[in-house]
This record gives sequence, C-alpha cells and structure tokens, in this order.
Amino acid sequence: MINREKLLQLEQRMNQQVLGQEELIRMLIIALLCDGHVLLEGLPGLAKTRAVRELARHVEGEYRRIQFTPDLLPSDITGSEIYQQNATREEDQFRFRPGPVFGNIILADEINRASARVQSALLEAMEEHHVTVAGKTWPLPGLFMVLATQNPVDQEGTWPLPEAQLDRFLMKVLVHYPSKENEQKVMQLVRAEQQQKYQQLTQSAADTPQFTETLMLSQQEIAACWQAISAIHVSPTVENYIVNLVDLSRHPQMVSDTLAGYLTFGISPRGTLALERCGRAQAWLEGRDAVLPEDVKKVAPAVLRHRLMLSYQASADNCTPDDAVRMLLDAVVA
Repeated sequence: MINREKLLQLEQRMNQQVLGQEELIRMLIIALLCDGHVLLEGLPGLAKTRAVRELARHVEGEYRRIQFTPDLLPSDITGSEIYQQNATREEDQFRFRPGPVFGNIILADEINRASARVQSALLEAMEEHHVTVAGKTWPLPGLFMVLATQNPVDQEGTWPLPEAQLDRFLMKVLVHYPSKENEQKVMQLVRAEQQQKYQQLTQSAADTPQFTETLMLSQQEIAACWQAISAIHVSPTVENYIVNLVDLSRHPQMVSDTLAGYLTFGISPRGTLALERCGRAQAWLEGRDAVLPEDVKKVAPAVLRHRLMLSYQASADNCTPDDAVRMLLDAVVA
C-alpha cells in the first residue's frame, strides 16, 4: 500500500501543476499502472505537453520528446546504423545509434503530422516492444510508455491514424478547456513560475536555492505496482459485465436501431483486455482488492472511444464516440 499512497501523492502533485485537468491526470496515472500508451487529443495550449512533462519529472528514467513533422523519417525515431572508420580497415564496422524511441517516457508530439511510414515505425515499437534495424532486433526498456498528442481541428496536411493503429493505444483522452476559476488559477501559477525563473537568472549560482525533488517513482516501484495490480480480483460477474459491454458494440441492434445505424464495427478483444486492465488499476487506486462495475464505467470512455468506428449517419446526427459509449453503458445491467 506504500506504493499506492505514493501514486496518489503523485496524482495530487500533478493536479497542483496542471490545473483543471483531473480526468486527464487520473487517466495518465492509470495508463502508467497498466504499462500502456495514451493518445491525447485537444486544442493547442491545453497543457497536454505540460501534463506529460510533469509525469516524466516524477518517474525515474529517460524522457524523450519527438516532434512529428512531414519530413521525419522512420530512422529518425528508431535509430540507424552508422559507419565507423578506424585506423585499420579490419576494424571498420557499422554501429547502431539508438533513436529517441529508446527512452522510458516518450512524448510523440502531433503524431498525425508525420507520414504513415513514420507512424508505423513508432506503433510497431509500441506493440512489439522492440525495434528492428538492418535485420537486427534491439529491445526497448522495460518501462516504455508513449504519450502521443494530436490536434482535432487543424487536419490540413496530416495523416490521420488508421483504426487498426488507434487500437494499439490503451486510452484516448480528450483534453478540454478549464473552467473560468481554474483558468484564473493557471494565470497565477504561471506568473509565479515566471517570477521564480527570472529571480534565479538575476542571482548567482551560490545564491540560488537548490530544490530537491522528494517525490520520485523508481522503475522498481512501478514494477511492484504492476505486480500488485495484476493480483486485483476480477469476479465472474464483472467479467461478464465487460464481455457483455463489448459484445453489444458488435451487435448494436440488440440495443436500438439508432445505435445500430451509428456503429460501423465494434470493439476488438484488445479493447476487452484494456477495459479489464484499466478497471483493475482504478480499483487499486481506490484501495480495493476487487474490481467493481463502477471501476469499469469510470475508465470506459477513455478506453473505448477510439475503438468505435462511427458511421456517416452518426456524424450527421452529431453523435460522438462518447455518446455511443454512454448508450452502451446504459444498455448493460451491472
């Protein structure tokens, strides 16, 4: 339980630095506990990058940021072999230079601005947990978490992620505008940070106070959390609830003709597994040793919204993936 208290402290600390985004912070914590990847979608300036940076600041390991652009190459992410010439010809050889994907927490900023080839290189690493370059396989670190961002509005010159690749993300989290009260607190927080930064710049190194970060999660502690969450009990009743929820997405006519007209295809078994894993993590954070249907309902929108393919009729009726998830949740009796 010591690790759980530390995770709750981390959540509280992040909420103090990323104001008004409690749902985002909780889902990032759950994804970390589930050893999964997250797609963050929101307009520019909504603290997506700040939230990722705050998470990385409290986790032992290497934080890498990859800015996705149209001219990016797969080797810019995975790494490449470099020819090294030595004094004697016999020692000339190719050596592998790892790319930025060889980190622990990876920010893939604006992932939909790179070509499909580049996206596939990253998503293959996410799925296989290794990188293959020039016929050789290089394993990625044990703690490997990709946090990708994308802008839902500015779609010109982008390569939208296909549904098959979206399915590899454990969650898709929507980042919304903060409330007026929280936005005022954001101004005060950023102003205080700027004042501290400029004060440090005007002082000598000897006069600058040294701050020590006391809350740091080691990779061993995170692995212990993974082990604890894997032991959380899931009763047959909750298993049936999850399976029934997923099955209805594949047979929406059992819910209503309206939902049947909105869904093109349903959730894959990967979504079933993700829902169960995230439910266990949510139960663990709440201090329970068994999953309740309420835990599944809590994580369902983030886990399922990117796994549902909506029809043109849904778009015409302004039905969002979250609306479809809500209809499924209402149709299944816990």
